[in-house]
Amino acid sequence: MKKQPLLNTYVNNISMTEAIDEIQRLIESRRKSYVVAINVDVIIKIENSDYLKRITDEADLTIVDGKPLIWISHWHKQPIKSKISGSDLVPELCKKAAEAGYKIFIVGGREGIGEKARINMEKQYPGIQVVGTYAPPYGFENREDELKKLNQIISDSAPDILIVCFGCPKQEMWVYENYQNYNATISICAGGTVDFLAGNVRRAPAWMSEHGLEWFYRFIQEPRRMFKRYFIEDMQIFRLAWKYRENYR
Repeated sequence: MKKQPLLNTYVNNISMTEAIDEIQRLIESRRKSYVVAINVDVIIKIENSDYLKRITDEADLTIVDGKPLIWISHWHKQPIKSKISGSDLVPELCKKAAEAGYKIFIVGGREGIGEKARINMEKQYPGIQVVGTYAPPYGFENREDELKKLNQIISDSAPDILIVCFGCPKQEMWVYENYQNYNATISICAGGTVDFLAGNVRRAPAWMSEHGLEWFYRFIQEPRRMFKRYFIEDMQIFRLAWKYRENYR
């Protein structure tokens, strides 16, 4: 699908329905592919990593997750249709998977979280096929034996959809370097979605999400962990919005 510039990367300007349709098309084509979601945190990391930029630019589908980026796209006169977060996309994919018979595998999260997510998904989406979950050990990405083990575990289940929840940039880097080495059709970089699926972390109310306050809801839940990200690191987005304004004139 055609992409358009957004600050320092390129994204697909699509709605949720269009994203689901495109993912289904990719699954039916049986071509190995991967999906990434861009939020403020990812944009800031891209600014300091040519490698992460290449990964996001080359993704088969790059969706926009974050109201601030939607607002910036309007300011730059190239408006993005809608915000699509991984935690919104994956439940919609689960509905489609249950209908179409697609197999799902979840990788990431702490030990036992994936299984808890699987149980919840099977209750919520009758007929869904969650063919496996796996939480690799800390530092697995730096160990050849663990990488081979993980690729083999995924390949043995041969999922149509692989939900990857390692957090950015680890998940994007791992998918980019390995998606051709395991037998899964499409890999979705989904951050903390496994915790939402497992019920360990509550989603922000819809009205907060629609008004760009989902970050504040998460901050209230985990103030110590999220303070630096939201109030120090993510403040760079104002500088980047100004820096890249000339690209749209």
